[in-house]
Amino acid sequence: MLKILFIGDIVGSVGRKALAEMLPRLKARHQPAFILVNGENAAHGRGITESIAKSFFELGVHGITLGNHTWDNREIFEFIEREKRIVRPANFPDGTPGQGWMTLKANGKELTVINLQGRTFLPPLDCPFAKADDILGQLSARSKAIFVDFHAEATSEKIAMGWHLDGRVSAVVGTHTHVQTNDGRVLPGGTAYLTDVGMVGPRDGVLGMDRHAVLQKFRTQMPVRFTVSEGKWHFHAVLIELEEGTGLARGIQTIRQDEEDPFME
Repeated sequence: MLKILFIGDIVGSVGRKALAEMLPRLKARHQPAFILVNGENAAHGRGITESIAKSFFELGVHGITLGNHTWDNREIFEFIEREKRIVRPANFPDGTPGQGWMTLKANGKELTVINLQGRTFLPPLDCPFAKADDILGQLSARSKAIFVDFHAEATSEKIAMGWHLDGRVSAVVGTHTHVQTNDGRVLPGGTAYLTDVGMVGPRDGVLGMDRHAVLQKFRTQMPVRFTVSEGKWHFHAVLIELEEGTGLARGIQTIRQDEEDPFME
């Protein structure tokens, strides 16, 4: 059995605090072979810095995925080429810095992680479906455990990707919308699927942003500067169990925790 713990979009300092508090507990309880996080909102809600990435690795994270905010913090250009434990969407145009997929090794096991970005209601990147096919064609036959973070807005596009890759990868999990969905399942071909893993960060904002600014934007349609909310956190993740021999999923379980709720040891 191979367990993957994937933790949803980490938003700002509140999200980083939640990760530091929750990850040791989850490691002790579930003993995952691999821990992945989406870190594209980790630095003040936009992008990631090298020091934040290092802090995640020090907590025991094995790999970081990104998304449409990959380039929002210009520091990313200083380290993305040399940090091989970070992936940005693979369907960015050719020549974009960084890598779109990686193979991680930990606890005597291997996991290939692919990062893709949707095109519906997001910038028109290269086709994520074609890019997924291209990457799978490059992988050797020994690559059994394959995890896909599909960073997309439209639920229909995410579900379509799940069906497109069913039986060819171990898991397809959506990010970007910051709201955990209730549709986790193992598809008929053996691929674990979840439309969105959710987020880790301020509970009482709007997708992690200060709710007052967001309300002002919706009510007035005037330009507003969004800042990360403060206060209590909530934590969303997903645990996926794979058969080591085939790389196919045996189960998928969502994890939800509010800062004020007791953690069940």
